[in-house]
Amino acid sequence: MLIAVGTPTLLIFFIMAGFVGSVRAIDGFPLVSIDFQFPALFIANTPTGGDMGAHVLLPQILQDSLLGNFRIQGWSQAWYAGFPALFFYFPLPAMLTVILNAVLPYGVAFKLATIMGLVTMPAASYFFVRSMGFHRIVAGIAGFTGSMYVFMESFSILGGNIKSTLAGEFSFSWALSLSLVYLGIVIRDQAEGRRFSPKAGVVLALLAMSHIIPTALVVVVSLPLLLRKRAAGPLVMSWMVGFGIAAFWAVPLLLTASGMTSDMNWSPVRGLIGDGGYEQIATPLPNEFFPIFILGLLGMAWSVYRRENVVVPITMVAVSAVAYRWLPDWGLSKIYNGRLLPFWYVGFFIFAGIAIGLAVMRLSRLFAEREENQLVAGAVAVLLLFNISVAGIHDTPGWASWNYTGYEGKAAWPELEALLDQVDQLPEGRIMWEAASDELNKYGTPMALMLLPYFSPGRTSMEGLFFESSLTTPF
Repeated sequence: MLIAVGTPTLLIFFIMAGFVGSVRAIDGFPLVSIDFQFPALFIANTPTGGDMGAHVLLPQILQDSLLGNFRIQGWSQAWYAGFPALFFYFPLPAMLTVILNAVLPYGVAFKLATIMGLVTMPAASYFFVRSMGFHRIVAGIAGFTGSMYVFMESFSILGGNIKSTLAGEFSFSWALSLSLVYLGIVIRDQAEGRRFSPKAGVVLALLAMSHIIPTALVVVVSLPLLLRKRAAGPLVMSWMVGFGIAAFWAVPLLLTASGMTSDMNWSPVRGLIGDGGYEQIATPLPNEFFPIFILGLLGMAWSVYRRENVVVPITMVAVSAVAYRWLPDWGLSKIYNGRLLPFWYVGFFIFAGIAIGLAVMRLSRLFAEREENQLVAGAVAVLLLFNISVAGIHDTPGWASWNYTGYEGKAAWPELEALLDQVDQLPEGRIMWEAASDELNKYGTPMALMLLPYFSPGRTSMEGLFFESSLTTPF
């Protein structure tokens, strides 16, 4: 259903590209006013904002220091007292940035790589639901609601939504979309009695090189398929092929990780209900999620009643909930339990769409010309969902504009540029600087000076991202 997938895809793209300046409700639901502006996504500058403003350096390290030696991992002096580059972070977005940079300015290539996971979410959600055997209208509506997760604004650290992506977690956005595609392939192959499909293995490899936590989760979530007739062989083969392809990156990580990392002792998320805050980053049931949760329960119950092939999404919701609640109690505190919540949210968004889609199908049967009525009712449902999505958008257009107008687009750029000119006069070596979030954020991000090696080659920073990758981090 092209409209159901295309509408949220364009909405996400327009917001991330910077076309949308602000969104305001007018004269009550469902009318909204959208202010448009020049798209910052296509400006050849240096992206900024949160951790993203420092992530800019990683593809450059890959391009300038590693690929020339036929490697995607290696040692870099850019941060700390040196650190293992692309061992402890995921290479796929950086690899795409380098490829795009062959034909596009570096800043534009990087920005396109950061939005890729978000703009593919509607299509991935649609494919996931369609693979379970639902009608294309049900899958189209569920694809729309699945993508509505990216507009959640009650948190900016868990991953997969626009806010988390703009904060620097774009690898997780890639992994979330790829997770749905992988699960959709193995569900479809099992339902249609197909033998092993190489597609599943390739997608799993891409997923593993995007983020390790979603990769582990989808393997666990797919385990119930082993109980089905003739499903075990193709599923296990997809694991073997996928992890075999990803081994060129993962094996060096496993061989070198011991004794070379810092344990950041991340505090687990403990909240259950209500919006997050300083002490409670997020919860499984934030206020904005309650209507979706109720509707999702209805969709889940309705699907089970109809004996639909929904064991995988139900398992996804259940496993993410159990892992969120008990991982810290099982002594697995190194796995940040908040990273499991996106799959909980997306599962209920998808089941909410299934409920709406099944209701549309049921209502259309009450009238003559059933197929035409299905299309009309589906289009109306998509229009209403579009307005609900837009009405819930508050902060994200401003965040996208802040990030993608870049360091060069900030009022304080002349000051930063003058500082960089002074740094260029220094001899090559490591530079120590003190964090001052309020002062540095005027340049675009408190991490601005982590890009000293980017703007002034040869002058490296004793501060950097990927904290676990340096033994100097605790000091």
